[in-house]
Amino acid sequence: MLAALIGFGSAGSSAQQVVANADVTDTDISRNEARLFFTMRLQYWPNKRPVTVFVLPDDHPLHIAFAKTILGLFPYQLRRVWDRQLFSGTGQAPITVANEEEMLRRVATTPGAIGYLQRPPRDTRILPIRVR
Repeated sequence: MLAALIGFGSAGSSAQQVVANADVTDTDISRNEARLFFTMRLQYWPNKRPVTVFVLPDDHPLHIAFAKTILGLFPYQLRRVWDRQLFSGTGQAPITVANEEEMLRRVATTPGAIGYLQRPPRDTRILPIRVR
């Protein structure tokens, strides 16, 4: 009940799917690992391949729903982390794509990529990632 009141449950009818390039071997990650990937703090997959993170613009409805429901964060919290890392020189921000079509294309063609879509795609170049 409280989650619905503060917005964490408001996107209940719209699913989000974390996706990765097909060369990624981990198809099951924890919520904490997802947060670490998307806050740019976890930079390598367990197979030592570098992670490339793709996100939608901060005001995109799917980005807002993804941040709240999958990561348990508000979009402004993600932006603060990225900006702090970028401006302090300790890290970088993820690559922002314009829409889901570009997200699909970039994740599919970038080794080690991770992103999110509204639904799992029917594309063998992309793996759905379960966040537990």
